[in-house]
Amino acid sequence: MKNSFDARNTLTVDDERYEIFRLDAVQGSGRLPYSLKVLLENLLRCEDGSLVTAAQITALAAWDPDAEHGTEIQFTPARVLLQDFTGVPCVVDLVAMRDAMAALGGDPQKINPLIPSELVIDHSVIADVFGTSDAFAQNADLEFSRNKERYQLLRWAQQAFNDFLVVPPDTGICHQVNLEYLSRVVFTRDAVQEADETSAAAPRQAYPDTLVGTDSHTPMVNGLGVLGWGVGGIEAEAAMLGQPMSMLIPPVLGFKLTGALSEGVTATDLVLTVAEKLRKTGVVGKFVEFYGPGVANIPLANRATLGNMSPEYGSTCAIFPIDDVTLQYLRLTGRAEHQIRLVEAYAKEQGLWHDPEHEPVYSQTIEFDLASVEPSIAGPKRPQDRIPLANARRVVGAILNEGSKVPEELTGLDEASAESFPASDPIAFDWSTENIPPVDRAGAVPSPTYPSNPARVTFTDTQPVTIDHGHVVIAAITSCTNTSNPSVMIGAGLLAKKAVEHGLSSKPWVKTSLAPGSRVVTDYFDKAGLTPYLNKLGFNLVGYGCTTCIGNSGPLIPQVSQAVDANDLTVSSVLSGNRNFEGRIHAQTQMNFLASPPLVIAYALAGTMNIDLLTDALGNNASGEPVYLRDIWPSSQEIDEVVGKAVQAQMFTAGYANVFAGDQNWQNLQIPAADMFAWDETSTYVRRPPYFDAMPREPEPLDDISGARVLALLGDSVTTDHISPAGAIKKDSPAGRYLMEQGVQPGDFNSYGSRRGNHEVMIRGTFANIRLRNQLVPGIEGGFTRHLPDGEQLSIFDASTKYLADNVPLIVIAGAEYGSGSSRDWAAKGTLLLGVKAVLATSFERIHRSNLIGMGVLPLQFSPGESAQTLGLTGEEVYSITGLAGTAGIPKHVQVRVEQDGKIKEITAAVRIDTPAEAAYFQNGGILQYVLRQLLAA
Repeated sequence: MKNSFDARNTLTVDDERYEIFRLDAVQGSGRLPYSLKVLLENLLRCEDGSLVTAAQITALAAWDPDAEHGTEIQFTPARVLLQDFTGVPCVVDLVAMRDAMAALGGDPQKINPLIPSELVIDHSVIADVFGTSDAFAQNADLEFSRNKERYQLLRWAQQAFNDFLVVPPDTGICHQVNLEYLSRVVFTRDAVQEADETSAAAPRQAYPDTLVGTDSHTPMVNGLGVLGWGVGGIEAEAAMLGQPMSMLIPPVLGFKLTGALSEGVTATDLVLTVAEKLRKTGVVGKFVEFYGPGVANIPLANRATLGNMSPEYGSTCAIFPIDDVTLQYLRLTGRAEHQIRLVEAYAKEQGLWHDPEHEPVYSQTIEFDLASVEPSIAGPKRPQDRIPLANARRVVGAILNEGSKVPEELTGLDEASAESFPASDPIAFDWSTENIPPVDRAGAVPSPTYPSNPARVTFTDTQPVTIDHGHVVIAAITSCTNTSNPSVMIGAGLLAKKAVEHGLSSKPWVKTSLAPGSRVVTDYFDKAGLTPYLNKLGFNLVGYGCTTCIGNSGPLIPQVSQAVDANDLTVSSVLSGNRNFEGRIHAQTQMNFLASPPLVIAYALAGTMNIDLLTDALGNNASGEPVYLRDIWPSSQEIDEVVGKAVQAQMFTAGYANVFAGDQNWQNLQIPAADMFAWDETSTYVRRPPYFDAMPREPEPLDDISGARVLALLGDSVTTDHISPAGAIKKDSPAGRYLMEQGVQPGDFNSYGSRRGNHEVMIRGTFANIRLRNQLVPGIEGGFTRHLPDGEQLSIFDASTKYLADNVPLIVIAGAEYGSGSSRDWAAKGTLLLGVKAVLATSFERIHRSNLIGMGVLPLQFSPGESAQTLGLTGEEVYSITGLAGTAGIPKHVQVRVEQDGKIKEITAAVRIDTPAEAAYFQNGGILQYVLRQLLAA
């Protein structure tokens, strides 16, 4: 490794020496924001003169805060965080690499993650059963019965791969487990040994903990001072295999905090207010960094909540620097004392410790008074549309009468965020000029007349009730966004206790659930004596997982479901989650409101949005006297006292002591004790992918593409969800027909997101989005095309199959911003497996372009001012791409020959392979093949 700036030095903590790379060795580093200092250290430590260069270090130190973006650099994260929906395909590819290594005569044991990789299974539990003492056990058993094939693969990987850990199902949510246990804040590992140094003399290396995660809400750990963000599966696989990530130095917005939160205001109120403010400001693709004197007044759990919601306002990260609050949280969660002292010493030595008097240079600053935050909810369709609680009844009434004022067709960040459902795919936006402001609900709202269409509902154990428009049918304490925060969770428990003591109960039409992000939550509920009160109101534990927040809310109460449909009622969910786009939470809830856990309980008690919680009674006590929210709302002092007594460090150390062991369901999974995975050819969830079939030991020379046909001719703003949907599989789709041929009934199809480990399903789902508009079949939406030259209309998959049988290469032609939206690996993988050799577009979203290269698909860009439309391309032509064959490297341009009816047109297209690493990947047929050959030769 290089050391061009003479930054290598040592730091001693508790008589233990660590190698560090000093930031002050680089002139100008002191002015940088915290987040960019972390990136600078990363470059200093990883400088190799090839991928990471001294020029990149100099460029970062000279960062221009006023630039739209800076130089391209290579970022090497310390570790990778995965969840099961997005992590399974990464594991499938690693397993297939072992097979390929063995087939090529190499040692399959060489195939392991090259940096620590941690997968938490949290996306599969569904709140089918609720309100009973055995709801958790029943839901866990159902989860295992549905996901056994996927879990067998992950269980095998847990024992077969080095540097790969799996947190089994029914344990927690990846971001809360990451916050409470996995994060180091300062990472340590064996240093690279110098030529004149013995292994005994070489100190361990210490450096900032950084990560990328295959989930959009990875930035939750930013609250701990750990820099990380969400990426797609291909980027995660590259990082797992030791490859640095290309990124552009971003603008950094400084969010200066002053003051303190008022009595009765929660962390949820704070984050909904900040999300609204930052959406108004426009921070897509930027780093957000909190600083100033108010930082010390933000507990760590509140910081994590703010980081968690960064995808909702579009920033890449939303980070807090390290300070005393960080150290207090590390002690609370049972981290080792030496590690805590290392964090403090390292942060202070490197200028990463928060100084409230020091203001770094930022691209833009916003000053925010914490005292301005008021109790709020957000909705009914977007998380940034905050509603002051004082206005909630009137606003919901207006929505029922006039609509939500949210555009019918979501665009930009809203579209990308909504399309991340149900797999929580990270959003793929570098930056965007589009900034649709939130709906402003803060002003005076007249009292409307609520529309009414009362429906009588009869239950077996209660008197008949009436439900109507605006009634709450789901009340869910869910999502790591809030369940990681002891203050709001204890606040909810105390509110439940007071409600029961005042004789209140949840309304019988409300489906209630509790799904915390770690087992520590139920431990401190038990210790505080609050569990019985939560159970009394129906908030029994349903699972440790995302549940309602990602749409795993399960069915409504059957009688309620029938009444909603029969009477066309507009009903609501209230949840403590982070997203609420229509259709995400439940198909029957057209309105979905985000709220703090205490307010979730309050709305369960009320059973309707047609209530002013600040002035209207929730119900009556045994004496017939009205009970108001203010009567049962716990004070900050009450909450702090219970948190101080009930939330203890030993809970975290005991709770995480055997976090990788799993329950009996997990331990009883039958897996072979072998280095190679035994693929089950009958599995419909996990299949060996064909990426390495017939792969030679040495890469073949590049060749031109001749006689290609157009599989799809697409317009602007085609998202990765258009290319590879993650939602429901339709019965009459190619994927649906395939599953039925395998004996899977439609009720068991699950989603594309859950079947990403089976390429047979995912190929058939590529370009199968019902909203896709392929100009080869004008007037028709969905995954259809015309097979040429005969013109037969077929599904895109069936057409691809015919072309492949005839050895006809394929291309896709598209407009601007091709591949925007969420970062989705199968949008590139499926494209390759359909037989597509190149994509010719007006412009690409950067991450999807990189992913295409990573799968060996050539990204070509029209010359400036040109497009398919200006060139008169119809997609019926025959295309040949020349200029690749016989070249030693990657050409900057190629010629595209377009032929139809004897007429020939020549187009010059730019080859969008922009870095040496991308060139190496493409020349090898993709990143997986590149790494495999590197390890084979090692």
